[in-house]
Amino acid sequence: MIKLSNSRLMAGAAMGLVVAGGAVAFTSARAAGPVNASGAAPAGVPQSFADIFQKVSPAVVSIDITGRASPSEVAMMQGQGDEDEQGGAGQAPPLPFPLPPGFQFKRFGQGPGGQQPDGKDLPKIAASGSGFFISADGYIVTNNHVVEHADTITVRTADKQVLKAHLVGRDPTTDLAVVKVDGGNHPFVSFEDAAKPRVGDWVVAVGNPFGLGGTATAGIVSALGRENVDDTRLVDYMQIDAPINRGNSGGPTFDVYGRVVGVNTAIYSPSGGSVGIGFDIPADVASSITRQIIAGGKVQHGYIGATIQGVTPEMSASLGLKTTDGAIVAALSDGGPAEKSGMRIGDVVLAVNGKSVASANDLTRQVAFSHPGDVLRLAVLRDGKRIDVDLHAGLRPSEAQIARMANGGAGGEDDGADGGDAKSSGPHVLGMGLAQLDQAERQRFSVKPGVTGVVVESVGENSDAADKGLKAGDVIVKAGAHAAAQPADVAAAVADARRDGRKSVLLLVNRDGQTVFVPVDLDKLG
Repeated sequence: MIKLSNSRLMAGAAMGLVVAGGAVAFTSARAAGPVNASGAAPAGVPQSFADIFQKVSPAVVSIDITGRASPSEVAMMQGQGDEDEQGGAGQAPPLPFPLPPGFQFKRFGQGPGGQQPDGKDLPKIAASGSGFFISADGYIVTNNHVVEHADTITVRTADKQVLKAHLVGRDPTTDLAVVKVDGGNHPFVSFEDAAKPRVGDWVVAVGNPFGLGGTATAGIVSALGRENVDDTRLVDYMQIDAPINRGNSGGPTFDVYGRVVGVNTAIYSPSGGSVGIGFDIPADVASSITRQIIAGGKVQHGYIGATIQGVTPEMSASLGLKTTDGAIVAALSDGGPAEKSGMRIGDVVLAVNGKSVASANDLTRQVAFSHPGDVLRLAVLRDGKRIDVDLHAGLRPSEAQIARMANGGAGGEDDGADGGDAKSSGPHVLGMGLAQLDQAERQRFSVKPGVTGVVVESVGENSDAADKGLKAGDVIVKAGAHAAAQPADVAAAVADARRDGRKSVLLLVNRDGQTVFVPVDLDKLG
């Protein structure tokens, strides 16, 4: 997630856009230079986007839904939760991603439907977003968060038609959905999923901000490949500065030739309004996902069942690598595809089916956009040697299930109980007091059954281990190439690293059942 002090990532309100027929013959604005004395724009700069708007606006639609609020949305509407994020206690806050943004929540009384934990019926809601036709027979693309709570979906077209729509399918993982209306000869647009825009290219967005409908805004592509805009890590977003606001969610952004290059999904804003930082799902991703939804009503993503981390410069040095490319395996799901294939904790995945892996996010995306049952050949670095591991991709769990798996064992901050701050009587390595994980230590620090290793009893406050967040109760499972059964194993890994001229040693640490790799400096011992 992108985070900024006193700022929120807001789901961008819906927008719609469509190109009917051929491309608009318009020169892309790539020339630079001052306006001449006559006031005319330099060569290549569009003097107007009117022709494009006239061409594409018939395919832009507004999407209105009625449905039931989720319990989390009820809490936000009632002003519960963190005051800073709510904008003041008791106020209905701007809704953060990925909750439906820009929706005008209205209470229509109670009736049959979902219930809150206290047994009361969830309130009904009405909301508006955007979408756009991608076929003459009525298929419309929008965001998942626009329609995920919908009981009824109504589409309003540019020529004032009001049409009932039904949900074809949705993919929460990429925040895309498809709905359909009856009839034919609808104006539609095609995705430009081959020629990607460049940073600095003009883009135009048309949509339904604040329910106003038929609104065009223009700007440029500000950046490509933005990661971690949402929690799924599956989309490299395109950043634009064409203003998008609440109600624009689900609408496209298009280039000066009238080609859809992205689907507006989120904005970054301290106030909930546009500050010129918007995020689009790129057209190639949107095209692939929507085709799958239309074909089968749902999207199935690949999954290997491994917890992975990016390779930091310190990790790279600890492993003797020359690059930070790739992703390191920190944990394996019991019985998952990765475990069945023989992968090991500490493996560094360098490529998938011959395509290099640049980062942990890149590996997640490559795997997720495979299909369950696909054979994935992973190029893996293990103990300094490159090997190939073949596995069959599994079915990626839902985002909610993944979140539960990630948080299920996570604990809070150390409360100092059971001697968490006590001085250690065991040997000190890397600025930490270490002890063998016997039954007494297991009970003292509430270490889960099945976890093995060396327990951290204390951490020097000025050590690199403390800077990296290690604390009493953490269990070192592996140090360098050594499985850690006793403190001497960690010391041996330190000796190996010093002998090889490395500046740090890589520790695999288990905390509350979750494992993570942590590189610790050999010299900053506190």
